[in-house]
Amino acid sequence: MDRKAAVYEYLASRGIEYESYEHPAAPTIEIAKEYWRNDGSMHCKNLFFRNKKGNRHYLVLLDGEQNMAIHDMEARLHQGKLTFASPERMERYLGLCPGSVSPFGLINDAEHHVHVFIDSNIENVSSLSFHPNDNTATVVISLPEFLKYMEGVGNSYEFIDLY
Repeated sequence: MDRKAAVYEYLASRGIEYESYEHPAAPTIEIAKEYWRNDGSMHCKNLFFRNKKGNRHYLVLLDGEQNMAIHDMEARLHQGKLTFASPERMERYLGLCPGSVSPFGLINDAEHHVHVFIDSNIENVSSLSFHPNDNTATVVISLPEFLKYMEGVGNSYEFIDLY
């Protein structure tokens, strides 16, 4: 099963409502902006980090319009020195490749290894947009349905002030 279909099946099997639309490959926020619909959702940036020892991994979700230096991120997350996780770690823990990072990759993290930090500004929006583990589509999901997804997937997560 392809990555998109796995996400759609996972959401549908749990009664999580969403909408999706297809578009050309969009491996970066800059490219994705060309295809985003004006649907009122917050288009999210999803960053995958590891700690210095490489024994902890973090997914950070924030507004796609925000930029944040890694040193600022380290100061706010209080997890020590961070680096972007390698493509191999991304595949191992999220079942994803670069350019398609999404919280929907957590469906592949059976051991719930990855901790998720969600920018607190996300709590103030009605809906969010993410790739469905494939950068040729976008999923639009309401905040309550997204939180239902996060509870169901089982990974630890917390809201945090990032900016």
